[in-house]
Amino acid sequence: MTRTVSASQVKVPATYMRGGTSKGVFFNLEDLPPAAQVPGEARDRLLLRVIGSPDPYGKQIDGMGGATSSTSKTVIVSKSEHADHDVDYLFGQVSIDQPFVDWSGNCGNLSAAVGPFAIHAGLIAKERLPENGIATVRVWQVNIGKTIVVHVPIVKGQVQETGAFELDGVTFPAAEIQVDFMDPADGEGSMFPTGNVVDTLEVPGVGTFSATLINAGIPTIFIDAEAIGFTGTELQDDINNDEQTLAMFEQIRAYGALKMGLIKRLEAAQSRQHTPKIAFVAEPKTYVSSSGKPIAAGDVDVLVRALSMGKLHHAMMGTAAVAIASAACVPGTLVNIAAGGGERESVTFGHPSGTLKVGAKARVVGQDWVVEKAIMSRSARILMEGFVRVPAEVVA
Repeated sequence: MTRTVSASQVKVPATYMRGGTSKGVFFNLEDLPPAAQVPGEARDRLLLRVIGSPDPYGKQIDGMGGATSSTSKTVIVSKSEHADHDVDYLFGQVSIDQPFVDWSGNCGNLSAAVGPFAIHAGLIAKERLPENGIATVRVWQVNIGKTIVVHVPIVKGQVQETGAFELDGVTFPAAEIQVDFMDPADGEGSMFPTGNVVDTLEVPGVGTFSATLINAGIPTIFIDAEAIGFTGTELQDDINNDEQTLAMFEQIRAYGALKMGLIKRLEAAQSRQHTPKIAFVAEPKTYVSSSGKPIAAGDVDVLVRALSMGKLHHAMMGTAAVAIASAACVPGTLVNIAAGGGERESVTFGHPSGTLKVGAKARVVGQDWVVEKAIMSRSARILMEGFVRVPAEVVA
């Protein structure tokens, strides 16, 4: 496909995809306007306009975004510049009401869609694809400098998108895609940036909490639900309609980011909305999910609720699921304690939309904990393909 210009708008080839419990606009790097093929203001300006941001109404009516953190996402894929990898994957979390794109982390849900997109876009050599079986796509995640391996089912030479695999938070079943997050901890430092599996976090005006600060999958702050007056069974309406509660979580997140060394000034958290995530955990309890499905205490090991871009997530971010699995497998973390303690290689957690099982194996290397690989099952599907249009002055 080639980019064409009309009198008032520019057409840019794009694919709209669901990956896990998220969806976003996917681009082949070569299809972007030349100025947007490199990082910078031109790229951000284009992606903001595609998604429909910044929108003071918070609806993204004039763009492809869905007015939630799960649907205000963009992905750029290209042939990899790294040895032993097929494609490079760059993720941009687009702010809904502010004029910026956050490049500080990955989207674990959309990671599942990168493999199918790469195949559809012709970025994977045909001789690499089986007639029937599993195509292994090795992805270099540019934002965090990590390897992700996506196992894509192939039937009659084509990506299999429909199937019987059910994922809580997604209405319809689809084909199962296994996603392996290799060495998900921060490559530049410890999985626990403070060196502790539990820290004391002082938040002026809010309180002092025990917290597990972990960088695996995505930097995440875990706190105990009861410490902030919750049960761990909350749904979106219990949190997202309370501005005072949201402000409290943002205050805790900002001080956690400072303690993790992710920011140098407290104010910098305002322009780093995508990371770190903040989540609260609790021991298993019976509750009813957002779809009305009953979740028994015996169905899960632990309850987790996580916020993304300032709102409680409707299910669970894929990268946060990696953080949950990693923390659950390290004895003594708040996640591990809430899950019953001890050593484990997988955990099933309850989230607002249902349950999810994730696997990880942690071990001690020297004085640091290391997770070699975290594994989860997702699904992905192309929703629409063709072109997105933006006003010509956006790419001028």
